Amino acid sequence: MSYVLQRYIPRQLEKELVQSLDSFPVTAILGPRQCGKSTLAKHILSAREDALFLDLQRPSDLRKLTDPELFFHTHRNKLICIDEVQVGPELFPILRAEIDAERRPGRFLLLGSASQELIRKSSESLAGRIHYIELTPFTLNELIAKKTEYSSRLMKIWRRGGFPESILAPTDSISMIWREDFIRTYLEHDIAQFGFSVAPQIMRRFWSMLAHYHGQLLNLSKLGQSLGVTHPTIKRYLDILEQTYMVRSLQPYSANLKKRLVKSPKIYIRDPGVLHALLEIESMDELLGHPVVGSSWEGFCIEQIIAAKPDWRPSFYRTSSGEEIDLILERGQKKLAFEFKASMSPKVSRGFKGTLEVLQPDHTWIVAPVEAPYPLQQDVTVSDIFSAILEI
Repeated sequence: MSYVLQRYIPRQLEKELVQSLDSFPVTAILGPRQCGKSTLAKHILSAREDALFLDLQRPSDLRKLTDPELFFHTHRNKLICIDEVQVGPELFPILRAEIDAERRPGRFLLLGSASQELIRKSSESLAGRIHYIELTPFTLNELIAKKTEYSSRLMKIWRRGGFPESILAPTDSISMIWREDFIRTYLEHDIAQFGFSVAPQIMRRFWSMLAHYHGQLLNLSKLGQSLGVTHPTIKRYLDILEQTYMVRSLQPYSANLKKRLVKSPKIYIRDPGVLHALLEIESMDELLGHPVVGSSWEGFCIEQIIAAKPDWRPSFYRTSSGEEIDLILERGQKKLAFEFKASMSPKVSRGFKGTLEVLQPDHTWIVAPVEAPYPLQQDVTVSDIFSAILEI
């Protein structure tokens, strides 16, 4: 069921997608269900006369691939887009043979909702022939065209999350209904379609428990005890949510700093709207009064920044004595640090300065819902999330 009229909003990845189609035989767009992969692909394909679009969830399209070798050979002169390609893993060896028969850029565009499994199956057959692009739900700088719109739209985007039909819903109540239906469909239909076997009720309990642990260190044994299942079973449940882009395990920073660093990852529900639906938070007032408000802001900002810097390595820093930095981004010799505070008057901890002296980042941002950026000390800026993204 569709709750809002579809309209196209330009995506940051459009340029990369066009360049990939011009450079690689196969391009794969990966991301969660309902994040806009099909809409983006159809927008790009609409400008081409040599494109075909197949949705493997439609029986009529699936029948066209009864003999995939013949179909691909017949349409060898066209760009063939295959949506929900993880439904047909048997296609990958055939795709390889077809590409090797006529290797040129822009042969296939694959759309998939199961990340690691799709990558594993495709990389075995399409190594050296495929380029991967990860599409997230809408980000701030896709939904906010200019800084003057930031203050009025920030809270809505944070509250509802970035899934198109949630953020574009005409009212908050319809947005919440869509997210609740999204969660139900994911549990009752999507997980099984991805090839995983888990009872929806158990996965719902586990997902809700992770929502309560949002932004905290992951303790699989504790979660297993709460659910009455083994450590390996809990790990399998977590893998399912990670592989389908619902959850992020942020890994701890690793370096020889002569400090005792924690080794457990931190867990986040990737979309804040889904987090709030799992916790039954329906309004901004409820969110601001909820214990999760600080970690919700933290997770929201982390996803925005990682989406803006997808080629950088993300981690967090925490010592056994409690010194911490919420997010570190690294690429080559460059290092950026971020702290997130859900306050218009953010304050840093007593050990903040010493932690920066140990880590020595090139620059540090304290990201908070402030009106405008301002310097706190040398190489440390207090900033709103929109300005921070533009600066990095």
